[in-house]
Amino acid sequence: MDSRTTSTDRTERDAPTTSTLKPNALGVLGILFFVLSGQAPLTGIAGAAPLSVAFGNGSSTPAAYVLAGAVILLFSVGFIAMGRHVVDAGAFYTYIGAGLGRTAGAGSAAVALFSYCVIQAGMYGLYGSIVSGLVAEHTPLDLPWWVYTLVTMAVVQALGALGIEMGAKVLAAFVLAEFSILALFGLVTLAKGGGPEGLGLADSFSPSAALQGAPGVAVMFALASMFGFEATAIYGEEAKNPKKTVPRATYLSVTVVTGFFALTSWTLISSYGASKAPAAAGKALEAGDSAGFVFAPVTDLFGGWLGGVLPVLLATSLFAGVLTFHNSAGRYLFCLGRDGQLPAQLCRLNRKHAPAAAGRVQTVIAVLLVVPFAVAGKDPVLSLFSWFSGLAVLAMMLLYLLTSVSVVVFFRRRRRGCRDAGCQGRRAWRSSAGGAPRWRRR
Repeated sequence: MDSRTTSTDRTERDAPTTSTLKPNALGVLGILFFVLSGQAPLTGIAGAAPLSVAFGNGSSTPAAYVLAGAVILLFSVGFIAMGRHVVDAGAFYTYIGAGLGRTAGAGSAAVALFSYCVIQAGMYGLYGSIVSGLVAEHTPLDLPWWVYTLVTMAVVQALGALGIEMGAKVLAAFVLAEFSILALFGLVTLAKGGGPEGLGLADSFSPSAALQGAPGVAVMFALASMFGFEATAIYGEEAKNPKKTVPRATYLSVTVVTGFFALTSWTLISSYGASKAPAAAGKALEAGDSAGFVFAPVTDLFGGWLGGVLPVLLATSLFAGVLTFHNSAGRYLFCLGRDGQLPAQLCRLNRKHAPAAAGRVQTVIAVLLVVPFAVAGKDPVLSLFSWFSGLAVLAMMLLYLLTSVSVVVFFRRRRRGCRDAGCQGRRAWRSSAGGAPRWRRR
């Protein structure tokens, strides 16, 4: 009797469910940490800034970050307006489907999944390379990069299954560490009046300087560094009062990230001198040590002891990023399963209200993307990270475009529907109990 009861209870607990994700689990700061971790501030600065300074518009790289932030902020207006009418973990998938139809929405879901999974796989490659180097430097172990990557995949899967609150706490610790050091460096350099040539305000932010070199390349790298801000909408179902929390988190994340990258890149350039920074960045890239362009002035300011800490923070920055994209991709799979686009088993939730089945599928996808590079003996940075990062940014730009068009179509159609129904502009869109959107006339 007891065994039958236990078996029944277990079956009911493990059966596929179409219930929503855990509500009221995240506030503004919780969502903000997920966004910042996905953007991996230290990784963005150490990886993208040297490339932008060397091959973009040189010392005017900070202006490129400001321009990219302004573009994303403009996009966010429509993105947030749609989010007030549609609260769903599918984000882009649901938004594009609302404006352009179910087929376009399903196609955009595939593009979003592709984007999140390949950027995560690329970050796994860079992460494995950095961790294997750190371990080999400080211990007798000399294991290949993919060993650390596969172990980390298991850790990420476990953290994702423990629920959204646990993930937020882990990410908060990692993001605060890397963010604080770079922000402190920027503020101290600013207070000191910059480097050998001063702050170089005109060299970094004047319109004439910003148009020199290849400004398009600089803006591209800046946009890539800010990849992931849209995660605010993905966690709408799990947010406290999402119609207020998600807009606040979105605007706050775009503002904080833009200010952070602009300030840090500006003070890094001034620490070298505006006229010397491009050559210093090019030299670091030629030596295969782009992070050295960032680490050198930071350790000069705070002491050599930080030279051993920054590589560790770079590794934790990447870990936070792969955990964030694991959660994002898992929630897309969950949404597609709940809406009938993929097998219903993907919307199975565990006791923590985490999409456990979708998380396992996402981990399998990560393994399938990374293992071929390991088997072929490809360089995890020059091949896996660089190739997949480029693909992910192109896919995300397509989603931004489709979402922008969808927002215009959706609100134009809604205004016409309200005018015909005499609803005087009141909301005509709601999310159903299962998360799939539907029209409803008030």
